[in-house]
Amino acid sequence: MSDLAILGGKPVRTRPFAPWPQYLPADAARMQAVIESRHWGGYPMPSRYAREFADRFAQLHGAKYGLCVANGTIALIAALQAAGIKFGDEVIVPAYTWDGTATAILFAGAVPVFADVDPDTYCLTAATAEKCITPRTRAILPVHLAMRFADMDGLTALATKHDLRIVEDCAHAHGGCYRGRGAGSIGDLGCFSLQESKLMTAGEGGIVITSDLRAFEHLQSQVNCGRASMTDQFEQRVLGLNYRMTDLQAALLIGQLDMWPDLQARRDAAAKRLSAGLASIRGVRPLPEQAEITRSAIYCYVFQYRPERAGVSRDLIAAALEAEGIPCDGRFYEPVYRSDLFYATPENCPQLRTDYSGVHCPVSERAAYDEALWLPQFLLIGETSDVDDMLAAVEKVMHNFDALSRADPALAGLKSMSRAERPKYQRAQNY
Repeated sequence: MSDLAILGGKPVRTRPFAPWPQYLPADAARMQAVIESRHWGGYPMPSRYAREFADRFAQLHGAKYGLCVANGTIALIAALQAAGIKFGDEVIVPAYTWDGTATAILFAGAVPVFADVDPDTYCLTAATAEKCITPRTRAILPVHLAMRFADMDGLTALATKHDLRIVEDCAHAHGGCYRGRGAGSIGDLGCFSLQESKLMTAGEGGIVITSDLRAFEHLQSQVNCGRASMTDQFEQRVLGLNYRMTDLQAALLIGQLDMWPDLQARRDAAAKRLSAGLASIRGVRPLPEQAEITRSAIYCYVFQYRPERAGVSRDLIAAALEAEGIPCDGRFYEPVYRSDLFYATPENCPQLRTDYSGVHCPVSERAAYDEALWLPQFLLIGETSDVDDMLAAVEKVMHNFDALSRADPALAGLKSMSRAERPKYQRAQNY
């Protein structure tokens, strides 16, 4: 019998990792104050804690303005419309991301055009984006994924060259900096999710940041049922809906900001230790350092499965690590155009002229089905011994490669199922 837990052996770890979400005693006091105020919603906008959080969050990222919204998908839709995206416009988006990034483009009336990603960051680059530009292209929607940033130097130059807007999807990048500039402040607008798994969370929620007053005023009207913005300098009138955040949610977010510096430092130190250890284990590869990152944001720690010979699927490696007591996912994302959750056709999205059956992004497909291994960020906020257990588990699994190669592929279980068929892992999903 193999030592591997998935084959009946003893797991490396049986005790739990740090719980998530984290909270402070002061959170309960703020929640109680909101309850007793009898003002629980988001109108008049912004409510007390939504204003405080938005102002502090924007300042953290180097933007002038911030606006809390109902969730991260709404943040993207509202930001695209505030950026001037119209029905039928094309928006370039990475293929390797959460489905909601592309779906938001559709709900804004535009057409997502999928570009491949860089093999070392899994993020959009200027080179992959430029191949997708057509006369209908109006914007680029880069995603800062897991623990790396998109090629913002190249994408900014590309957008300037072709007169395109940039809306950053920063759902994984709370507090991160690229060349000293905060995530979301490099393009025209930046969007963050505050869903339960995120680096800052209110259970659900989102925020848009920008330094463009015209865009900010448009956002306020759109999110607040079409009412005039607080400043209304540009006198924009838009068709709006109620996308406001409640003050009960916003009250939780103050504590998330207060805890962020310590948690960010913990994740950064743990990730460095993990990368150093993985570099010496045959068959896996840590993502190369990205020199442009001047402050890390690690939503998930991602490394690559690079076996020296075939015989064991990436999904089985993920399942083996899970059995060793290390929460791990392989098929965390699929290329959006292949995902069964991305049900976009010319019949239900009239702006589409064709379907996506002919799209092929090889790096994204390799990441999704053969290569990427995702570890959730809460594994990195505990003790040093937690990182050592992760390294011991990876070493153990890779050392027993031959035993795994003889095992039944069905051991991968839910790891090989489609996203819609994996209820066990819904809590780990992006939105």
